[in-house]
Amino acid sequence: MEHIERTQIKVSPKNRLIGWGLVWLGVALCSLGYIVDAREAAFNNVLNFLFLAGIGIGALFFLALEYVTGAVWSVPIRRVNEFLAWLVPFAALLAIPILFNLDTVFAWAQKNIAASDALLRMKEPYLNRSFFILRFFGIFIVWIMFIRLLTRNSMRQDATGDQRLTKINTILSAIFMPVFALTLTIFAVDWGMSLDPHWYSTIYGIYFFSGTATASLAALTLVTAVLYERGFFPKLRRDHFYNLGALLFTFVNFWAYIAFSQFMLVWYANLPEETSWFIARWHGGWEYISIVLILVQFAVPYFVLLPQEAKMNIRTLRRMAVWLLFAHALDLYWLIMPAFSATPPLGWMEISFPILIAGVVLIVLGWQVQNLSLVPVGDPKLKRGLEFRL
Repeated sequence: MEHIERTQIKVSPKNRLIGWGLVWLGVALCSLGYIVDAREAAFNNVLNFLFLAGIGIGALFFLALEYVTGAVWSVPIRRVNEFLAWLVPFAALLAIPILFNLDTVFAWAQKNIAASDALLRMKEPYLNRSFFILRFFGIFIVWIMFIRLLTRNSMRQDATGDQRLTKINTILSAIFMPVFALTLTIFAVDWGMSLDPHWYSTIYGIYFFSGTATASLAALTLVTAVLYERGFFPKLRRDHFYNLGALLFTFVNFWAYIAFSQFMLVWYANLPEETSWFIARWHGGWEYISIVLILVQFAVPYFVLLPQEAKMNIRTLRRMAVWLLFAHALDLYWLIMPAFSATPPLGWMEISFPILIAGVVLIVLGWQVQNLSLVPVGDPKLKRGLEFRL
């Protein structure tokens, strides 16, 4: 078992070339996008920045959740979440072009609009360039600090077997949970809700969390399934995959519940300053995106994952993981892009940033699986995790 658990994957030069090729192609297309139409490029940049950051911070959330709850079943695959969490600093780099184009994306950052709008003047103490950038760096510094501490202790435990490191990580995770709730809400409000500064929703933060959690679970499931099919997780059982499938099913329902709750509260109150946001998503072609989103993000995965057998089927889980990652991208498209255009934009610029993100993910994960152990061999709960039964 020891040899198996310490197995590291040798990434072929071909796969590294594909990763770097996607990165450079993505960089070229994104740069061209900013030259051709800086506004559309910046909005696509926001969308994909939120997508990548969400998967990374969602992985950190589930990593911390394992420690806080003392979960056993997820220990053998915990390292996948540790790998995915390191996407967060790369997401921060993706945001840098936006910071230089804030007035292109955010109405509150345009001095002439902010000066002539009474509501924006009231919100100026919070919605201003300096404080926005300060919050951005503050949030990412805190997130990266927790990623560094938790993953460093986990890696150190591989070498030392020191069980005290599990206790230290449990304490750190308990501290992280309220920090995560606060920072993710601020992050969602800053980068999503403030695109329409006249609109507000007290449930927006939890809505963003529901989509982020679903996407990060899908990423965890996809990576785990692919590695398992290639023989790198031979000790995993159907019971482990059932838990992944059950969690995916749970968060699909959770997203639908929160999405409907937000819509219902706005519909019931029927206040013009609230309904305008949904009205914009029910005209000009956005109504079709709205309907498709319900089908893609909820109806299809709900019925596919409903049977017990589907939650244990590796091929089904792998396909649904890809499906839900696409669904989350569509959800962010529905959240972000109506602030850019009254009709759904679809062109080469909408695929330029996904190409860049795909390359970044391949390179980051490729480096980690080649240089680090796939399984936390020093964790005292590993044996019980591998023997897990429902």
